[in-house]
Amino acid sequence: MPVLVKQKPGVEAKRMSDVLVLAGEEVRLGQSKIIDVPLPDLYMQTALSMPVHVIRGRRKGPILFVSAAVHGDEINGVEIIRRLVKSKSLKGLKGTIIAIPVVNVYGFLNQSRYLPDRRDLNRCFPGSDEGSLAARLADSFMKEVVSQCTHGIDLHTAAIHRDNLPQIRADLSNPDVEMMAHAFDAPVVVNSSLIQGSLRYAAASYDVPVIVYEAGEALRFNEMAIRAGVKGVLAMMRHIGMLATTRHKKRQHEPFVARSSVWVRAPESGIFRMLVPMGASVNKGDLLGMVAAPYGKGDSETEVLASSSGIVIGRTNIPLVNEGEALFHIARFNKPDEVADSVLAFHTDLDPATDTAVPDELPII
Repeated sequence: MPVLVKQKPGVEAKRMSDVLVLAGEEVRLGQSKIIDVPLPDLYMQTALSMPVHVIRGRRKGPILFVSAAVHGDEINGVEIIRRLVKSKSLKGLKGTIIAIPVVNVYGFLNQSRYLPDRRDLNRCFPGSDEGSLAARLADSFMKEVVSQCTHGIDLHTAAIHRDNLPQIRADLSNPDVEMMAHAFDAPVVVNSSLIQGSLRYAAASYDVPVIVYEAGEALRFNEMAIRAGVKGVLAMMRHIGMLATTRHKKRQHEPFVARSSVWVRAPESGIFRMLVPMGASVNKGDLLGMVAAPYGKGDSETEVLASSSGIVIGRTNIPLVNEGEALFHIARFNKPDEVADSVLAFHTDLDPATDTAVPDELPII
């Protein structure tokens, strides 16, 4: 006798629904609500919830989730979503946005990447309603949010004391994901396969294409990364028909796709002096920095050389290094000099100091 498998709702069924139900609350076309999704209590028995913005246009269309702070200390995405839900561009919205500024509420409260059980939430999807705290949070997010959506954008930063160039990470073997990655209009797209336990991996089982936006550093606001994030989400929404296209001039910075990347690690422990900036074009063998002993002990310094040609898309921000620590993340491109020029132009366009338009938000300094 064949086993009956519960079918997940198809993309068209999601698009055509008049009523969206999240955490037991109904949201109809044209309505907006902030819904508190219940989470396990804090150990002081204080009730806790995950606030979710649901914004529905008057017309049916794609259902996009935009999530941030899956890692609790990655806060640029929180500000991106705050600006996104206030954007005047959403007046003509077709479809639905489900925006979750803080997924890992526990880590956010503790200014920590992890949950109190020291688990990485982005390795615990799809989770379980009978598992660990991380598994239960992941399970709730999948059932309440991801299962209802047709597309997803997950906002991240580098880890603490590290920095990332604005970039999209995506599994480019999926045509829908590839389309979203290019539409976001970040300067760099890094081809990144799905990792078991990640949100992207779990969402794929629901046929929900998800891209990851990486920019900036944990526990720090970066105005340029935030502006690029808001702009990118809106651009992707226009591309899939959620917003009307605008008469902008043709994009000047086509994203460059890196098919692979490599980490350059500290050859020894000591004090690290960085000699190349973020977004720089480097050739194999180029001098990236020097590692020296503290207190001026000894006369020798050890060179840190590029192990591959490419663009610096990530780096450490702390000069105290141990042997083997990752210092630079280099993405490989066929023409790294062209990518570096595009990255420079991208930053110039988004620099608050050179922006002559009246901003919707005062820039964060």
